Order: sequence, then C-alpha cells, then structure tokens
Amino acid sequence: MSESAGTTYDLVILGGGSGGYACAFRASQLGMKVALIDKDKLGGTCLHRGCIPTKALLHAAEVADQTRESSQFGVKSSFEGIDIAAVNAYKDGIVAKKYKGLQGLAKARGVDFIEGAGRLVGPTTIEVDGKRYEGRHIVLATGSAPKSLPGLTIDGERIISSDHALTLDYVPESVVVLGGGVIGVEFASVWRSFGAEVTIIEALPHLVPTEDEDNSKLLERAFRRRGIAFELGARFAGVEQTDKGVRVSTENGKTFDAELLLVAVGRGPVSEDLGFAEAGIELERGFVKVDQYCQTNIPTVSAIGDLIPTPQLAHVGFGEGILVAERLGGLNPAPIDYDGVPRVTFSEPEVASMGLTEAAARERYGADGLETYSYNLAGNAKSEILHTSGSVKLVRQKDGPVVGIHLVGSRVGELVSEAQLIYNWEAQPGDVAQLIHMHPTQGEAIGEAHLALAGKPLHALS
Repeated sequence: MSESAGTTYDLVILGGGSGGYACAFRASQLGMKVALIDKDKLGGTCLHRGCIPTKALLHAAEVADQTRESSQFGVKSSFEGIDIAAVNAYKDGIVAKKYKGLQGLAKARGVDFIEGAGRLVGPTTIEVDGKRYEGRHIVLATGSAPKSLPGLTIDGERIISSDHALTLDYVPESVVVLGGGVIGVEFASVWRSFGAEVTIIEALPHLVPTEDEDNSKLLERAFRRRGIAFELGARFAGVEQTDKGVRVSTENGKTFDAELLLVAVGRGPVSEDLGFAEAGIELERGFVKVDQYCQTNIPTVSAIGDLIPTPQLAHVGFGEGILVAERLGGLNPAPIDYDGVPRVTFSEPEVASMGLTEAAARERYGADGLETYSYNLAGNAKSEILHTSGSVKLVRQKDGPVVGIHLVGSRVGELVSEAQLIYNWEAQPGDVAQLIHMHPTQGEAIGEAHLALAGKPLHALS
C-alpha cells in the first residue's frame, strides 16, 4: 500500500474503520482507484477499541463463569482468579491477527492506505500533512469517540472511558458504570464475571433503553441474580475523588463509592476541526446530514458510519460503505431499511433484537393492529442444558407479517440471523411455523414461538 500510483483517485475515503474500508473494498471490486486515509490503524474503533476486543473480554468472562459453575455440570475444577495480563494477551492477539488479515486484504485489492491526519479542504480534496489527494468523489467516515457529560472530566485513571477500560492491567475491586446502554452493560457484565462489585447508573427507566421493554426487564432480572446493582431513573449529579477511588452522586441524593467510574454515556461523531463545516457540509449536533443514499448536500461528498445519525453499529457501517460504493459504481442499490438491521448486546445474558419494539410497532400500527407472543426459554431443551433463561418475543402486525423479534438468553445473538430473514422477507408466522427446526437447539425456540403465534403450539401453551 503506497502512494506511488499518484494522488488522483476515483474515490478518496477519510476514515479507515468498518464503513471506510468496506466502501474501499467494494469500490475497488467495481474497478475504482481508491485511497483510504486514516491517522490510526486500519480497522478503526470496531477492530481496535470496540467490537472485537470487548467480545474477547466477554468470552473470557464466560469462561470464568463456567469454571466457577462447573460443578453444576458434574465437572470438577477450581477457579483461581483472573490473570488479567493473560486475558489482555489473548484479546490483543485476536486483534493483531484480524488487523494483519485486513492489511492483507487492502493490499490484495489495490487500495492505497495513507496514514495521516486528513482534512477536507474542498469538495474533491483531502489534505494529509500538507499533501493533497484528489478524488472524483469523497467519502467521510471518521467515526465516533466516547462522550462525557458537562463538567465531567475523563482523566483515564479513576474516571475512564471504554477506550481506557480495554487496556486496564488490573481487575478493579469495584466500579460504577455511568450509562446502562450497550457499552455500559457489556463492561458491567465482564467486570462482574471477573469478580468486581458493579453498580450501573442509568438516567432512563430501564437498562438497554432502546430495546423492547420486556427484554430490558429480563436483563434487569438476570443482572439482579448475578449481583450487578443498578439505579434506574437516576441522573448524574457529580463525582469527587476519594482516597480509595471515586464517590458518584445522583440528583436523587444517593452516593456510590467505587474504585473506578466508567463513563459510558454514548459516543459522539468525530467531525470537529476536519474542515467539514468550512467546506459547506451540513451538520446537525455534530453529525453529517445525508439523504437515504448517504449523500451530503455537496454532490461529490458522501458520509457513512457513526459520523451520520444512523445506528452506531459496525455492520451498519459495512452496509453504508457498500451502498455508497455501489451507488458511485452505477449499480442503483436500494436504500438501507434500518429497522431491518440486527442488534445484539453481548452481555450475560445476551439481548438480541430485530425489527420494531412493541412500543414502536404500536405507534406505527396502532394498539389494535398488533399481536405479540413470548416463548419462555424454560421450554427449550438446549437452553436448559446451557442453564440459561430468557425468552423469544414476537411482534406481529395483525393478520400480517412478523415486524419484531426480541430475544434474551445466553448465546441468543447467534439466532438473530434467522430473525433477520424472517423480518426482511416479511414472513407470516405460518411461513416460519412450517419449517422444521433442528432439535435440540436454541434456534428451535424461534420455531416454537412461530408455531404458537400460528395457532399450533407444540411445547408451549397458546
């Protein structure tokens, strides 16, 4: 990957994360000459500070829980604690291997990777360290960064972000997690499995508040059983340093002492000081405004990923990157149906969803226009074998297709691919009910739920 081919391209992409490299790879496949610019490593947040390292930690946490609980399965073992240096080596090894593979793909596909801090200086120009790269089209894919709250300074020591949490070289004795969304819940799950005392503070009425309310309640029930404390409907008021760590206060007058405070109040777009506003790009709350094809108000400039106000998910970035490449390649791709994108929180238990929540469906179709059904995983043999509990909840447009599938339980994230097909193919419950699901699997629970909603339950009461 070099600049030897020159500085004029069909496509110049600013940002080498999930969306940026997906766009680069697809554009290259379509015959375009592509430059991919990033001041950091190829792969961006997802590979280096997000999806991949956090899931490695979550798997280590699962192994720790299984070791502690092995006697329940007739296996004798002893849990001697967490070797965090070894856990980090395992995590970093996975990231390094995926990074090397990604570099190889970029090279094989003829994408020029240019390392440096890029800045938009015109509708077809990105400048990096004084050198300009011209493209017939520009794609902005600069991603997002951890947010904080007004007056709350992340110092990287006692008050940390998710970036810092991934590089801790010790297991904290206690943590307060500010924010009960996906990031906060996943780290809370890891640290509890590693032996820490954890308290989550969430301003909204439920954990993972963008999920179906029943899913949130099931997760809260599971977290109580695991000893993860949480304070819901509690707004952050302040934090002070103590001899032993931090003391966090909420507006309802409660205080929480811990060794660390993880600030997990979401991620904001990286759009400042990059020349976007000066070039005339329309912004709203820091996000770049785009149409349904990810095109900005400037015809030669597109934007994708966490930089635009769509779901902050790596696979959404992949999809948007491919969409833009195919649009620029003249393939006339269909816009993305964001309701049709799967979502998974990889805590223990996992929370997975597809389509509309019940509340969103009621708003769209009316209270009388829906049917719902929940299948308890207690009736699923594989879930019993795994010692997990939870449910499969279906939301159906009355006399119409399934518009929402919501799952809670260990490893249910692996079931969301079938849920995606059901939603996106607008399947009726009877369409799925006639399919014979493998027994015994957790995927069978999706079949059972559809059998029940189709009026012919097998292992459940209708």
